[in-house]
Amino acid sequence: MSENRMNLGPQVGITLPEPKPTAGLAFNPELTGTLLAILAVAGIVLVLTLLSGTDTGLLDKLLKWTPFIAKGFALNVAISLFAIVFGTIGGIFLGMGQLAPPRWISIPSKVLTQIFRNAPWLVLLFYCIFLIPFQVRIGGETYTISNWLRASIGFTIPIIANFSEIVRGALQSIPSGQWEAARSLGYTWRQTVLSVVLPQCVKRMLPPWMNLYAVLLMATPLASIVGVEDSMTNARTALQAESDGRLLLPLYAYLLSWFFIYCYPIARISKSLEDRFAVR
Repeated sequence: MSENRMNLGPQVGITLPEPKPTAGLAFNPELTGTLLAILAVAGIVLVLTLLSGTDTGLLDKLLKWTPFIAKGFALNVAISLFAIVFGTIGGIFLGMGQLAPPRWISIPSKVLTQIFRNAPWLVLLFYCIFLIPFQVRIGGETYTISNWLRASIGFTIPIIANFSEIVRGALQSIPSGQWEAARSLGYTWRQTVLSVVLPQCVKRMLPPWMNLYAVLLMATPLASIVGVEDSMTNARTALQAESDGRLLLPLYAYLLSWFFIYCYPIARISKSLEDRFAVR
């Protein structure tokens, strides 16, 4: 009798559900990866510090120079915020220009996008540093343009080009029915983009925009090459002041952990938003 009951499900085509686990914690790959990455960075700093010397002198030196390096890191963040804000504004207009009906607007927009999107960031940085004047005279007053501001402009140019491609892709991803519906209501092309299509693109542009910002922040140490006193410049100053070769690897690993701690949450949030707003 018990055997017939055991076979009843398969005979009538019933798929019996698998029993759910009642105890234990569910494995979360994303959370596990995050914890492992944080532990890896902390381990790098600790191991390099221990390998560089048996005493605690190196750790004391790292702590001593932390405020000085933090000042430079704040400048890295300021440069990245300047570039992403103005790059986003410029990228929106350039991306719209790529799809504009007049060819005298779309063709130059596409050419500028491809040139600056594929140009090395360091080359654009050098151009801005050496072509933008150190001082400008406006209304009888002389104003000095600092190195960090010119470097920020140098980073803004490739951000405009890269975000322009994000905007173009997002606009083209909107179903054609939205465009046709707006056209049937008498909207012009500009009104259709600004009032109907572009607001729908925000969710699609947000994840790649956040990734672009993370890449931008990681590229800001290039500004140290052109004399900007950022975290890399301050780290070199600390090494020269201490004159201790054992401090080299621990100090740069310490600085690496700062960039990781700042950028990794951005990458995780971007991935979460990408999964949430994915078109299914």
